[in-house]
Amino acid sequence: MAHISLPYTSQPLHLGSFATFAEVLKTWRQRARARHELANLDQRTLRDIGVSAGEIQFEANKPFWRA
Repeated sequence: MAHISLPYTSQPLHLGSFATFAEVLKTWRQRARARHELANLDQRTLRDIGVSAGEIQFEANKPFWRA
């Protein structure tokens, strides 16, 4: 089984500043975009990267705030 890695910040969530909040929003947008792109991969591409359609579906269905 292949492991799919999406953008993730390892920093704890501290919403004390606008910059931190903006970084959280940026991460969420990146995750949503990456999951959307994964969901639109064709069968040939999935086979090439060694990922099953089920794995893609699982990742694509996660909410954007979940790593």
